[in-house]
Amino acid sequence: MKIEFNKEELSDIEKIKSKYPQVKSAIMDVLWLAQKKFGWISDEVKQYIADLLNLPYSHVHGVASFYTMYFKKPMGKYHLQVCTNVSCMLSGGEDIYAHVSKKLNIGHNEKTEDGKFSLEEVECMGACGGSPMIAINEDYYENVNISKVDELIDSLK
Repeated sequence: MKIEFNKEELSDIEKIKSKYPQVKSAIMDVLWLAQKKFGWISDEVKQYIADLLNLPYSHVHGVASFYTMYFKKPMGKYHLQVCTNVSCMLSGGEDIYAHVSKKLNIGHNEKTEDGKFSLEEVECMGACGGSPMIAINEDYYENVNISKVDELIDSLK
């Protein structure tokens, strides 16, 4: 796959850049667009973004490697994030994570052999009032239990 944004995406990046007084402030938004397009943030993607924004590679790499929201390797079509922080842990988050891990036969930041699912144990996702919670890609599900999580996963197979 060629690492390149199309004209529309480049136009979107120009709009993003116009929101900030310094171009380096646009890195997170541009990395997010890149991840949506390319699936993960490879070294080649970081270099492309550095060149595109006229910034040092080391700066783009620093941002991409600091934030866990940017994938450092290819993940599944459906990326499941299970919160196991305090509120979720107290209401069953760790049990849900263990169940999903066993059900899919994968661990933290691994993906299934068919590439359909990946799993990540995460810290607080800001849904403490609706714990336990799970995210599938960018969809959040609160007040879940093991049977609800099974329904969600089975609906994606």
